[in-house]
Amino acid sequence: MKADLKEAVKKLRESDKRNFTQSVDIIINLKLLDLKKPEHKVDFFITLPKKIERKVKVCALVGPELADQARKVMDNVVVANDFDKYSKKQIKKLTEENDYFIAQATIMQKVATVFGTILGPRGKMPNPKAGCIVPPNANLQPVYQRLQQTIRLTVKNHPIIHTVIGTERMSDEELVENINFVYNYLIHHLPQGENNVKSIFIKYTMGKPVRIM
Repeated sequence: MKADLKEAVKKLRESDKRNFTQSVDIIINLKLLDLKKPEHKVDFFITLPKKIERKVKVCALVGPELADQARKVMDNVVVANDFDKYSKKQIKKLTEENDYFIAQATIMQKVATVFGTILGPRGKMPNPKAGCIVPPNANLQPVYQRLQQTIRLTVKNHPIIHTVIGTERMSDEELVENINFVYNYLIHHLPQGENNVKSIFIKYTMGKPVRIM
């Protein structure tokens, strides 16, 4: 697998350069999955071994216990006492501006009531699988740093995973390590392992897909 990855990344480098830093995406086509069965559901958050050279914006929905710390660490902060001041338009704007939302566990019911109808359908509700629901005495800095290299492997209506695993600024070795990590994690969580993988491609943001397998 690693030899195939090295060749694929080398071929990817032959793509046309752009006047911006392109992301490197992985596309995994799956097979033999019955998405109606809970045991066939694919929805995982994983922390990549090599940091993606990108900025992930995180918004904190917290009570007074974490407010001061959140203002120092997070990109955006909404304190529980101000929830009712946010209109649907403002919540939609927050949703567009942030990649992840974290929430204080003790106010989750209020978070769900005020933000749930907008964050939920967009897949941005604070998710315990991603470590995005925290206690009122949490240290937020490690949470923020981890989310900078956290990606989501999810399948919705079609058996396809499409997510970022790096940028063109990263070395070949770093990209190979991240791709290999994603693949190994995935096959250990699929019902039939490697037999559920139909094909894998990598691509630049504006480039053509390069097949790995």
